[in-house]
Amino acid sequence: MTEEVYHIPALLPEVIQGLNINPDGVYVDVTYGGGGHSRAIVEALSPKGHLYGMDQDADAVSRAMTDPRFTIIRGNFRFLNNFLRFHGVDNVDGILADLGVSFHHFDDPSRGFSFRWEGPLDMRMNQNAPTDAAKVIAEYSEERLADIFYLYGELKTARRIASAIVKARQTAPVDTVERLLAVVNPLINPRQEKKELAQLFQALRIEVNGEIDALKHLLTASLKALKPGGRLAVITYHSLEDRLVKNFMRGGDFTGSIQKDFYGRNLAPMKLLNSKPVTASPEEVERNPRSRSAKLRIAMKL
Repeated sequence: MTEEVYHIPALLPEVIQGLNINPDGVYVDVTYGGGGHSRAIVEALSPKGHLYGMDQDADAVSRAMTDPRFTIIRGNFRFLNNFLRFHGVDNVDGILADLGVSFHHFDDPSRGFSFRWEGPLDMRMNQNAPTDAAKVIAEYSEERLADIFYLYGELKTARRIASAIVKARQTAPVDTVERLLAVVNPLINPRQEKKELAQLFQALRIEVNGEIDALKHLLTASLKALKPGGRLAVITYHSLEDRLVKNFMRGGDFTGSIQKDFYGRNLAPMKLLNSKPVTASPEEVERNPRSRSAKLRIAMKL
């Protein structure tokens, strides 16, 4: 499988420009995936520079490039500082996080990330993790399921869908993609079928992988990992992620509030470098339709 099939990197030129790469610097791509962003970063480095790539998926790690300027790490980016310390790295010049799901994951029926294929309800990025989507569906209360669908999927029919799932699982397990679709399809608006099913599967994936909690850990860890003047670039794909990233880059916390000192000076630990997120051009969207929802924000540590 080629890198292009595995994953097409979104906003690649914009990411490289935003990181403002120092050829002798040290960088981290905490979402290695298919390696598209990582390869471009390494190409901008001198023999003195180095990139650490992270991914919790064994398949992505097994496909990692070989280059003396590159080290692959298998792990969740919530533990960024622990992994850097293990490799003897105190601070880095830049961190990249592309929070999208690789083509490979969507297009592999055995992983259960997409409603387009029949297969098990899995959705684990790390297949050693104990909880998959089928377990969430089988064990969560109706109220908890409704909260997940509403908060992470922004589904207006969240409570009705949760109720239908709880009722259905009493007669037979809801542990495959096709079984879940059979349960929820009567509650899906036919005119927005793809959108609403994508929202439902997104919500389950976020819960299974603890994505919101992991993102918060990463953003907090980045403050310790980055050198002064170092840059953080994050690509998000839905409003919940983007809101967290924007708030953190603006004020150093997740509420969006900006603390000021006695003289009214901004105490935020980072400076947001783009007031509006960078989005894909029409040409990129035509080449890579999945880049349509990508939003890139870049901040510099003060």
